Amino acid sequence: MALHKLLVDDFYDDSYKLIAVHCGLEDYRLAYLLNKALDLKLERKDKDLDFQYMTSSYSIFEWNNESQYVTWNLISNVCKKEQDSLYSTGTLFKTSEKTLQTFHLISEYKRVDYFIKISDEIQKTDEKLIVSRIQSIPQIITCYAVDPLKIKSKDHLIF
Repeated sequence: MALHKLLVDDFYDDSYKLIAVHCGLEDYRLAYLLNKALDLKLERKDKDLDFQYMTSSYSIFEWNNESQYVTWNLISNVCKKEQDSLYSTGTLFKTSEKTLQTFHLISEYKRVDYFIKISDEIQKTDEKLIVSRIQSIPQIITCYAVDPLKIKSKDHLIF
């Protein structure tokens, strides 16, 4: 009797484009500027992306353009959490110090502030045009296209 195996990874289709954005803006401000420049309707989702059992959470904005079969996502790549630092219990004075820890959604791109994920079924979005429009925003330092197949932690972008 023959044994047949199905690999689930074979069925996953990477049919999305990914754009890295460098800027020092807050997430809501960037979403507003992208809505204005690209004629989008990005809205903050009710729940953030939580990883590592609520150690880090990342804000996410989404717009599903049903007329063109395109879903736009703006995802934060940086999460900063304030945590208690470790200190010795045998000290004379009890002081609690806070340390700021930084986590990244995609660890290979630690300098990237945000990612724009464009999931389109028809594959008709012009990536170069989108990048040039984003770069025309004065508050954006730079942006560029990223190949999703070369990212090791691309599973974090599936939601």
